[in-house]
Amino acid sequence: MKLKKIGISLRVEKIEKFNEKRDTISHDWINFLQKLDYFPVLIPNNLTDVEDYISELKLNGIILSGGDNIGEFPERDQTENKILEYAIKNSIPVLGVCRGMQLINTFFNGTISENSNSGHVGKPHNIDIMNPSLVNLFGHDKLEVNSFHNNLIKKDDIGDGLDVFALSEKDFTIEGCFHKKYPIIGVMWHPERDQQKKHQSQIIDIFCNKKIW
Repeated sequence: MKLKKIGISLRVEKIEKFNEKRDTISHDWINFLQKLDYFPVLIPNNLTDVEDYISELKLNGIILSGGDNIGEFPERDQTENKILEYAIKNSIPVLGVCRGMQLINTFFNGTISENSNSGHVGKPHNIDIMNPSLVNLFGHDKLEVNSFHNNLIKKDDIGDGLDVFALSEKDFTIEGCFHKKYPIIGVMWHPERDQQKKHQSQIIDIFCNKKIW
């Protein structure tokens, strides 16, 4: 069976000891995708031509990974925006995870808020699934998800063309969205860090196989 190839964007780490920047990815992502029979392909942040690079890879889907704040490393912001532009033009499904969902929201003219009370950091919580199609796909209208972020998207700050499908049960901030036209979906939790839960692998299947578009 031919494995589906999933591209993954990379976070940037500044290594003071060696005065250099490095692209990195958690081993969790590589292990998770291989466990689900996907072939992980890494997308660096210092490419001369992002479109040419991606076109040669023949990807079946792209994950915009977590880590870093938007604006912290301009090279990553530029790379991921170009990835989104290419994916839209070529109908490649995209999953944005945590920061990745935030980038999707800003790409479509939405905004991000900072949670001053750290209520989302390291605290599992329930979310309500608002979309009937996704309730059917998950088999539940509530899910417990992890949380490693301190940035929020409020209902009034959602980007153009994005439809909210999940809200935090605690503060009603947006935990999941998808684009009404393009095969783009975002979640504020980290599927790769909770691999044993069924809905984490389901979200990969939903995005890669375009099940809601």
